[in-house]
Amino acid sequence: MEYIVEKIGMSRTIAVPSIPVTLLRVLETKVCEVDANNRATVAYASGKKLNRSIAGKQKKYNLSAQFNRFVTIDVASDEIGDLDTTSLGEVKVVKSTFVSKGRGFAGVMKRHNFAGGPGGHGSRFHRSTGSIGNAEWPGRVQKGRKMPGHYGNAKTTVKNEVVSFDAQNGILAVKGPIPGANGALGRVRIVK
Repeated sequence: MEYIVEKIGMSRTIAVPSIPVTLLRVLETKVCEVDANNRATVAYASGKKLNRSIAGKQKKYNLSAQFNRFVTIDVASDEIGDLDTTSLGEVKVVKSTFVSKGRGFAGVMKRHNFAGGPGGHGSRFHRSTGSIGNAEWPGRVQKGRKMPGHYGNAKTTVKNEVVSFDAQNGILAVKGPIPGANGALGRVRIVK
């Protein structure tokens, strides 16, 4: 069972000792159709995007103009209409999938935690990679070598314990951090 969620931000519980939590808002989602493998096409509201393809799907599934994003998720039942969130009340563990914050082109010290070289005394090896290859054999750079490159902006999944779920407001509090910026959309899948 999956849900579309929006990351609100981090907070902590009032109890002693306090627990750091990430707050997620479960978006209002409409189930449009369900196939034989319990994979459902669902619609949710996100921004003002509209084109003829979206308008055709809204007309096909008899949806209002605010439901303008369509995705496929796993569902427990084959009922059409609003996605049921009551099962989040008894959940203990969830897996959250978000896109991590993008950091652009980064060097090896930032991307892979390399130590770097000495800062002074005539050194020319400060924040660079260093030696990357071998001598005569194999005469090339080995695959998988940690090098500078694009860092972040990747799909990341983490497992978190559920602290609480406010069914009235649709707020899910999970223990610990979740990748991605505040306001980012992602998915939450029930593990147990």
